[in-house]
Amino acid sequence: MTVAAVMEALPGLPWTTDPALVRQKSRDFFWYSPVLKRQLNKVTGEALVTPRNEAELRAILAAAYAQDIPVTVRGAGTGNYGQAMPLRGGIVLEMTAFDRVLWTKPGVVRAEAGIKLIDLDAHLKRAVGGELRFHPSTKRTATLGGFIAGGSSGIGSTTYGILREPGNILGLKVMTMEAEPRVLELRGPDLQKVNHAYGTNGIITELEMPVAPAWDWVDVVVAFPTLMGAARFADSFCRMDGVAKKLACVVPAPLPQQHFRAWGAKVPAGHSVACIMVAPPFLDILPSLITSHGGTEILREPSDAAEVPLYEHSWNHTTLQVLKTDKSITYLQTLFPAPNHLELIAKLEKMFGDEVLLHLEFVRFGGTVCAFGLQIVRFTTEERLAEIIRLHEENGAPIFNPHTYTLEDGGMKRVDQDQLDFKRQADPKGLLNPGKMAAWDDPDWKPGKQQAVHLYETDYEAPAEVLE
Repeated sequence: MTVAAVMEALPGLPWTTDPALVRQKSRDFFWYSPVLKRQLNKVTGEALVTPRNEAELRAILAAAYAQDIPVTVRGAGTGNYGQAMPLRGGIVLEMTAFDRVLWTKPGVVRAEAGIKLIDLDAHLKRAVGGELRFHPSTKRTATLGGFIAGGSSGIGSTTYGILREPGNILGLKVMTMEAEPRVLELRGPDLQKVNHAYGTNGIITELEMPVAPAWDWVDVVVAFPTLMGAARFADSFCRMDGVAKKLACVVPAPLPQQHFRAWGAKVPAGHSVACIMVAPPFLDILPSLITSHGGTEILREPSDAAEVPLYEHSWNHTTLQVLKTDKSITYLQTLFPAPNHLELIAKLEKMFGDEVLLHLEFVRFGGTVCAFGLQIVRFTTEERLAEIIRLHEENGAPIFNPHTYTLEDGGMKRVDQDQLDFKRQADPKGLLNPGKMAAWDDPDWKPGKQQAVHLYETDYEAPAEVLE
């Protein structure tokens, strides 16, 4: 029952057991969280393999199943809370060689899961004048399958909501991990069985996605004397249904001034900013909207011309930009639900002050404009972090906890029965990304219950450049 036995059974595949490379490919951006950094810093797989086609993937899964070897799938490793980290060792399965566009039509595309999002968008623009509806802030490195398996929303959610909204994924192909792996096509409501399931119940190989019209987006940054001025502007902008838009992000002072090298020096001291992406025909609408909210435009440039795209100052990239120069911070992921999201934001700003800086993303969620928070938190202790989370939730702001690696604790604090039932069919031994679906390991799981996990760790120290 060893990884070596699987490798010996499949000698023609591109395997590596180099400790530095395997450890690098066993990691994501989990170190955003000081809690996960303490828990997962030594986690590693035992071998890495990159299948090049469906036949090789099926052979790997069948051989690993026969040997009871865990398999953890990854794309580009741009997740933030250990989604693709092999908690119990075994094989790290990198899907980046599955990178073909299979077909393209106006309004829809079919592609393999390992294709980079930036390459897929470039193809769509050439082929049909289109682009994906939305993408994560890691667009330049992330893969399509990784986004679906580990993400939920992003740049474009101002218009199209989140991945769970009906119509934002049209179809997908998934391979099971059984003695004889099957390939299943899921459509309609069945898509949710593997959407945002971290690859715990099947390996996504292909995806069929809707395509939006492509625009030559324009990045605009507007400064406001107060956070709430920026928030009200972003909320109003997001509600302009006739305007083609892709981003409505608010970053509070002093983060832009201290951490945004590309244009932060242009932001007046003490001012917060709204970062928006808008299509060129609608730029004439902005001046009156900016003036009515007391803002000052400080930057306007084509997105494609920016050295650092504006979207890389938004969503989880905001946290990354700050972490580059301040390792003492961490972050949260929060819903400020409609219709009272602005009042709740103002209340929490007053409650926490500089300890929790309210970075906001205005989106459509369930058909209604509201805000997600990816707050920048001044970290002191894990106990205080837990208290901050508790205070948010007691005041009506649910936390999607980025300081845990299980699906249930990090999401809606409930068991997704459809995903659990599908795992029983598609992964009967529980070998796919084990440790991430808490209800599989503990049928009595409930929110807040500590899970006993035996991590596969190593004391091998890789060079610093492969760790973060």
